[in-house]
Parts: sequence; C-alpha cells; structure tokens
Amino acid sequence: MTVPDAHKNFATMSSFNAQDVRVYTDIMVSMPDGVSLAADVYLPPLAMSPDELDSWPTLVHRTPYSKSVTEAEFGWARQLAFNGYAVVIQDCRGCFASEGELEFLFPEAEDGRHTIGWVREQVWCNGKVAMFGTSWCGWAQTAVAAAGVEGITTLVPCQSGFDGRTSSVRQGGATELRWIAWAFWHSASNTQIHRNNPHIAAALNFGANRFSDYLRRGALRKGVSDLALVPHYEKWAFKILGDDYTDEQWRSPSVSAAANIEHYIDVPTLLVGSWYDSYARASLELFSALAATKRGPIKIIMGPWTHSGVNKAFSGDTWFGGHAAIDFLSLHLPWYDRWLRGTDNGVDQQPPVTLFVMGGGSGKRGPGGRIDHGGRWRYENEWPLARTELRDFYLHADGALTTTTPAEFEPPTSFEFDPRRPVPTIGGSNSSFADLAELPNDVTDPRSLSILDRRDEVIKGGGYDQREAPGIFGCEAPYLPLSARPDVLVFRTEPLEEDVEVTGPITVSLWVSSSAKDTDFTAKLVDLYPSSETYPRGYALNISDSIIRLRYRNGPDAAESYDPDSIVPVDIELYPTSNLFVKGHRIRLDISSSNFPRFDVNSNTGEPLGTERRRQVAINTVYHDAQRPSRIKLPLIPATAVTDPARMEDHGHVRPPRPWSDLDRS
Repeated sequence: MTVPDAHKNFATMSSFNAQDVRVYTDIMVSMPDGVSLAADVYLPPLAMSPDELDSWPTLVHRTPYSKSVTEAEFGWARQLAFNGYAVVIQDCRGCFASEGELEFLFPEAEDGRHTIGWVREQVWCNGKVAMFGTSWCGWAQTAVAAAGVEGITTLVPCQSGFDGRTSSVRQGGATELRWIAWAFWHSASNTQIHRNNPHIAAALNFGANRFSDYLRRGALRKGVSDLALVPHYEKWAFKILGDDYTDEQWRSPSVSAAANIEHYIDVPTLLVGSWYDSYARASLELFSALAATKRGPIKIIMGPWTHSGVNKAFSGDTWFGGHAAIDFLSLHLPWYDRWLRGTDNGVDQQPPVTLFVMGGGSGKRGPGGRIDHGGRWRYENEWPLARTELRDFYLHADGALTTTTPAEFEPPTSFEFDPRRPVPTIGGSNSSFADLAELPNDVTDPRSLSILDRRDEVIKGGGYDQREAPGIFGCEAPYLPLSARPDVLVFRTEPLEEDVEVTGPITVSLWVSSSAKDTDFTAKLVDLYPSSETYPRGYALNISDSIIRLRYRNGPDAAESYDPDSIVPVDIELYPTSNLFVKGHRIRLDISSSNFPRFDVNSNTGEPLGTERRRQVAINTVYHDAQRPSRIKLPLIPATAVTDPARMEDHGHVRPPRPWSDLDRS
C-alpha cells in the first residue's frame, strides 16, 4: 500500500463544506445489563442528497477519551461524513457521557457487539459497517472481531493488542506501569466522575498526589493512593499489577485475540503499528495470526513512530526523514472506499506488508536537533520475512558479542541488583505514561480542559542516547551513560565491516541464577554509533527491549517457584524491529534487572505481586560458557541492490513521498 504523504490534504468536495455535516449528540444505546452508552452520530450533508432517509456505509469509533473532545481535537467524524460516510463515536462504558463503571478493557467485546447491532438497525446505515481507532480504540476493534461479532465489513485497528498477558499489559510477567499511570490521570479527567461525585473529582484534581510521587516512594498498595477514591479504577489497576493472569478474563476476546483466533471474523483488515510503540509486538503477532488463518486480505503498515505519532517524522530524539510521516486520514479513506463502496482503487493489490527500515542516515543533527538516523519504506510479502537468516550472537565474559560460541570455562558475570536504585527508563516503546498536570491558576472547573491537555509525561517513548540527563525520571547527577552502571552488563560487537539489517522478532536466551527467590532480567538492543564530529562521545540508540520475571520464566499461564542460586534458562522476547546497523557501528546488548518505570520493579522477595512491603538486594548472574551459551538471536536480512529508482517497487521498495517541507520540526 502506497504510504500517504503527511502533507496530502484529505479528500474534499467543492459543493459544500464540512460544517454542513448533520450531527446528533448523546444518543443513548442500551446494553443488555441496563447500562446505556452515549453516542454521537455524524451524517453526510443534505447537499449530497435531498433525501434525509438515505443510508450510508457507517464507521464506528468507540473511545474512553470523550467522544466530544476526540472530535474537537481531531475532526475525524466530520471529515469522514463529509466524504459520504455515517460516523458513530461512542463513549466506552464508565467514561464521560456513558453510564456504568470502567472495568479496564474487559467489557469491550460485548459492549461493541451490541453497539454494532444497534448501528445496523438504524435507517441511516446501509448495512456495511467498519471501525477505526488507535490504542484502546484499537482494542475495541479487535475485541469485537475476536468475539466473532457479525455485521462488520472491514477493520482498521491501529496500535492495538493481541494478548495482554505477553505484551502491551504485561511482558514476561512484569507489568507495564503505563496502565497504572493511565488509571490515575484518566480517573481525574473522566467527567462522569465529576458529574456523579463532584467532591471526589475535586480531590483528584486539586492538590492531588501525582502518580510519579508514588513511584518515588515505592510500591503501590491498595487503599493508600488517590485511586482509593475511585474503587472501580483501583480494582482493575491492582488486577493488572498483582493478578497471576490465570483466570478466564485474560483469555476473553476483549484482551486476547490470541486465545480466540478461531472465532476471529474474516474480513479485510488493515493493521497499523510502529517500532517505538507499546503495541509493536502485538501488531505483528496479530498480523501473522490473521495472515495464517484468514482470507482477508490482511495488510499491515509498520512505521518508526511512537504511540499515536504517525504524522511525525521522528520518535523521541531520533529523526527518520520527512517521508517517515504519513497522513493518517488519507490512509483510511481509500481502504474504506474499496471495501465499503466497492471502489476499484487498487489497495487490495498492494503487498501485504509495508515496513519502515530505520537507519542509514547521516548521523548528524537533523531537524529539532535530533540525530539523523534515517530510513526507508519497503514492501514485503510476509512476516517474518521469508529470506531471514537467523544468527546467534553469543555473550562473552570480556563483554564481546560475537558469532563464535563461548569457550569451555568462560567465567559468569554477576552484578548486584538493588530494587531501591533501579535502572531508569530512557525512551523505548512507551505510551500514556503521564502524570495529571496541575490546573492553571485561572481554571476552577477541570471539565473545561481537554483530557489530552491534562497529561504531563513522566517518561517519553522513542529513540534516545542511553545516557542519563536532567529531567529524565530516576536520573541523577553526574548523569553518566547507563552502561557505566555496575548493574548494567554490556556486550558489543566489533565495529561492523558492512551494513547489517536486522528485521524481525528477536529473542535473547540467557542462562541465569539469582540469590533471591524471584527477580527480573532485562535486555536492550542498542545501535552504537562511533565517535563523530557531531557526537564526540558516540550515540547509544535504543532499538528494542523487554523483560522476564523468573517466576514466569516458563510462560504467563502460572507463576512457578524459583530455588535461589539454581541455574535456569530464560528467554526474553524483545519487541520486533527493523533497523539497519551501518558499517562502523556496533551492535550492543545491555543486560540488567530493571527498566523503571517502564516496568514495575521486582522486590526480589518472592512475595505475591502487588503486596510487597520489603525490598532486598539480589546477586544476579549471567552465564556464558560452552555448556550454558547465553545469546541473542538476530533476524538478519541479506542486502539487495536497487540502483534504478524507477524499479524500486519491483524490488519491494516503496517510492518515498515528496520531500519534507512544512512538517513541524519541533
């Protein structure tokens, strides 16, 4: 699928303007349990047809972020209605104008089922229904699909989940704390709470403790944080934090498409994901599962962005070139035209995979002072790529990372992991990790501000030099590289003699032991730039990372005990990526036991999760000898020469959109 230029204007019609769209607000849709969910309906202008009873293909967007604020911020419903679609935006259960209580994602499948049924009964719906949305709103799509909901013609899930137990909610048994942060800022912004309990809303908004304050104090406990004021939020937050994930809710369609693939509807599906997003692994796992079992067609676009950043040409401190940004609306409209109107526009003929290969830039400072890492778009026919060459790079006692197996008696490497001084998170696949910003002095009613304007980022996503700096959570003077910490083990190749492309899933297999009853091991893949005129100290660019908790070393289904000092194998599934490590760079692997606050910190005590009061230091050890060869398995892609730009598409390359010009450089 040709990637739309970020500067392309959305489709227009000259006979009328978007303000002529007909809007019907706060229509209450009843669910079987008696709860009613509020929806706004946008219909095309009367100028498109004088008959008010005309029916249209209908697009549904279900959101926890306020239907009215979403439309005010982005204007999608008006634009899509302006192009001949009926659009329904609905507040999810327990959010804003809807009734009920927010119960995390768990109700999404059934609420979505009954909403789709209601939409199909309306006179303005012609029976063809599609959905759109990102993040939670992407889960809302995969939830109804995994539940086998009938009456859906096509889906476009963006940055959505696949299995909450293995990524996007937990990874390797560790909790992505972004969801706990989400509970804090969302509960304070949710105007349903303002409406029903103004005194609680005041407590959450005026002089409230920030989530980051609780992070600095230590582990959260039930009943002692501001979440105790909103018990239904606290309940699901601690379910995420402390549940052993064995109950059937974690296999429900709402949070696990993986457990329901056989029931997943078979419709044309366009997935959108990104390498520096909290859903990167989920996006590609969902694509692989659907491509293997459904006719579809199933297609995916993977860009270099952070969460919800598809219209940007950078992630964090890393610049990829103006062609990396895409026009998100212009991506959707041809897809809907093809499957809802039958327009023969060729989108179904494009290759199934469109991915952005990061790397190959100048390494100098680009727009906004970011490092010019560069990259290019490319078409592929499958995922993982059929021409992948899996190669083991082994860890050695001297810090080397080579394709040579370790010697018979290479000594192990031990380090002291103190959960009171965790390794700080610097960039990566993060999203929604924010505090609730203080209200301006002249604002007396929190409802007057957008939920999106109230967030104050605690940690940022994207690519960054892995060096501590002021303003980064958990960092402190003298602000040294993370590699200088004694609890970070660094393994690196020699400078590369030629370009090496790594594209695909990545697994780190370690032999480890610990003095504790339970602990964590983390892994981070780094593109290590050499010293240059622009970056005299070099630049350690994070590419991908993940974690494993020893009690979940054999999978997420149930915790297992660990005998201190016993040597066991563990696999750490890093998020997939596509990066060109250019000649002269090094491939680096960092091993530690924390990445905070991206993941919750293991207390090392073996206590039930979410209840810890003690923390203890652990001596953690990584083995790298012939009998216990710790390694990272990298998916290497052979180089293919393309010299004629006119034939780029024949070689799987996407012709880049027109050069960057007026895109926001900040």
